[in-house]
Amino acid sequence: MKHFLKPQLLFLFALGLIAVSAIGMVLYSTPQGLGLSDDSIAYIAGARSILAGNGYREAWLASNQPVTHFPPGFSTVLALIGLSGLDPLRGTRFINSILFGANAFLLGIIGWRMTRSQVAGMTLALLFVVNASLLNAHADAMSEPLYIFFSLAAFLTFSEYFNSSKNVWLITTGCLTSFAYLTRYAGLALLATFLIALILLQDSWKKRLTSAGIFIASTIPFLFGWSIRNKIVADNATNRTLVWHPLTLENINTGLYNMSEFLVPLETWRRALVKIPNLFPLILLLITLALLVWVVFKGLRKFFKPATAQPEILSFASGLYIFGYLASIVSSMLLFDASTKFKLRILSPIYVALLILLVYLGQRLWQKRMILWRSLVVVFALLFFSLSIYDASIVVEKLHKGGQGYASFQWYDSEAMAYLRGLPEGTRIYTNQPGPVYLYADRPSYVLPDLVDPVTNLPREGYAEGVSALHDDVSSGNAVLALFKSGSESEDVQSIYLQLSQGLHLAHQSHGDGIFTALP
Repeated sequence: MKHFLKPQLLFLFALGLIAVSAIGMVLYSTPQGLGLSDDSIAYIAGARSILAGNGYREAWLASNQPVTHFPPGFSTVLALIGLSGLDPLRGTRFINSILFGANAFLLGIIGWRMTRSQVAGMTLALLFVVNASLLNAHADAMSEPLYIFFSLAAFLTFSEYFNSSKNVWLITTGCLTSFAYLTRYAGLALLATFLIALILLQDSWKKRLTSAGIFIASTIPFLFGWSIRNKIVADNATNRTLVWHPLTLENINTGLYNMSEFLVPLETWRRALVKIPNLFPLILLLITLALLVWVVFKGLRKFFKPATAQPEILSFASGLYIFGYLASIVSSMLLFDASTKFKLRILSPIYVALLILLVYLGQRLWQKRMILWRSLVVVFALLFFSLSIYDASIVVEKLHKGGQGYASFQWYDSEAMAYLRGLPEGTRIYTNQPGPVYLYADRPSYVLPDLVDPVTNLPREGYAEGVSALHDDVSSGNAVLALFKSGSESEDVQSIYLQLSQGLHLAHQSHGDGIFTALP
């Protein structure tokens, strides 16, 4: 017994060291805090609102409406940390650094359970930690690290359910799936993944329906509870409207660029390969087709021939999840939210699933015990590790030099922000950057009227009336118009800014920022 436990304890100790190293990487990379974006500030403000006892509200806006567009998971965790006295702005760095280590640890366990190889488990954990894209995803104050944590935990409990047939693991999977949904609405992809897997992999219709019923019953209450709350406080379930808006070429190119960074960690190599016409689209197409054929073959063979061997659960669920997640994201882009783009944070859960499948493939090739296959696995692993470590080191040093996004000194040392902080209390602020104004001027603000709703991509009603109301308010001396970096916007947006500032007094100008007041 002692001889059996010793290798396991050493393995867990090694995973612990990898996790601690991952935490240290994020902390070293973000001495000035995590990168900040509009969504980051929404989560932070929501957490502060919860801590203040006001509920989950848009505290960064003067309207201070209940939040429905963002689920409450990440803000709730920040609020819980805030009970210790740590402000949610600083709490994001604490949480996401811990999550980077925790996710590496969970992946190590997944790799071990999936392949029965401790070496494969450590390899998967290390691949995750040295991946520059996933490090970047954890170095931003966003909800993806927490979403990935709940997803990985759900994969493990789902696998344990098939190993033990104990319903407690299926119920736990349902709860973790609901927590993932309450962190990101894309958690519906997990719900679909596990439901389809239960239907495909169970031996009889009785087991399929029973297990599916238990899983749904343990998941739906949380989803319904949040939807009912939203309907009561804001008369909408998720602040989404069903409107068709096709994918833009710009969005597709953004996705291709981010996927190419993940597939080829070395930037100089990636730039050279990008010059080859349609290379990366072809590579992604081949990977997608290979995964699709593998998942369909494994799933349907078990479905139509229940007596056949069970496919390995963790790898099969990961492959199935990639398609469920893609379907969830693309359907959201097409039907619910035109502002969603194929950015790194959106694609990061797919990267994690791909790493799981990569290690699974490597282990299967290694088990063939042929010198050729084993040599290819070793050479590819060493090459990928070397490139990833080199790329990650560049990213770490880049992040260490200064804050990213709104965490940059250009924002918190802004002369325009200092001007806003000096305004009389009660002065209303209209701005194109309500998030940074909330953080650095410590004031909620009003968004500007615009011609197009970024969520529906449709013309917004009442634009002319909004411009007139803004002019009247600023001209009365009770409000100001603050435009940040207006010269860097597109010509269409700059023309809107000109309309908004027309006839107003430019009271402050610095580094491309302008603050307009009533005429003296």
